[in-house]
Amino acid sequence: MIDLYFWPTPNGWKASIALEEMGLPYTTHLINIGKGDQFHPDFLKIAPNNRMPAIVDPDGPDGAPISVFESGAILMYLARKTGQFYGETERDRIAVEEWLMWQMGGVGPMAGQAHHFLKYAPQLDPPQDHPYPKDRYRTEVGRLYGVLDRRLAEHEFVAGDFYSIADMSIWGWASLWEGQQQVLEDKPHFARWLETVSARPGVQAGRALHAELREDHRDKQAQGVLFRR
Repeated sequence: MIDLYFWPTPNGWKASIALEEMGLPYTTHLINIGKGDQFHPDFLKIAPNNRMPAIVDPDGPDGAPISVFESGAILMYLARKTGQFYGETERDRIAVEEWLMWQMGGVGPMAGQAHHFLKYAPQLDPPQDHPYPKDRYRTEVGRLYGVLDRRLAEHEFVAGDFYSIADMSIWGWASLWEGQQQVLEDKPHFARWLETVSARPGVQAGRALHAELREDHRDKQAQGVLFRR
């Protein structure tokens, strides 16, 4: 039974979706990021960067327990552990890792900043409603989704013609395209992929995990914790 340290965000969904897709039993430990649970000393022993998700696998390498933090590292670890969703060949695995790193270094950070400046910063006290960062991150997210659309014009899934942890890593952020002020009319392959991945039972189950706890972070105390104000 894997211990999942989780809160229902796009990064948290990566781990919950992977566990559901891979059929791995897990116990959920909620890390309420609006209340500062991510800074608790016990959690920092598992995730020193004070970010969730993280996992503890009691049956790690050589049968010894192991903790893993960073969502991309969790996906790679679970894919290696189960032999699932990592492709069949070395070329497949290289493609999976390329697009996983693309998500970790591009889509995640840029979409996160777009959400912050488009949705949350204008609600701060005092409001931080600045056109330049809003345009900057909205435009960069659009560029990245254009890259993805062109890739998906040639392949059914991100790494090729097989579903992989790369798709799991991208889907959570991409599914929130409206909040990033994007459009789908000019990205038909991206839209097709979103619909295909969203229909998977494992994705639906991972996304539904404690969905009732998602917030828009308008609470001033939560803003202070999340944005260190």
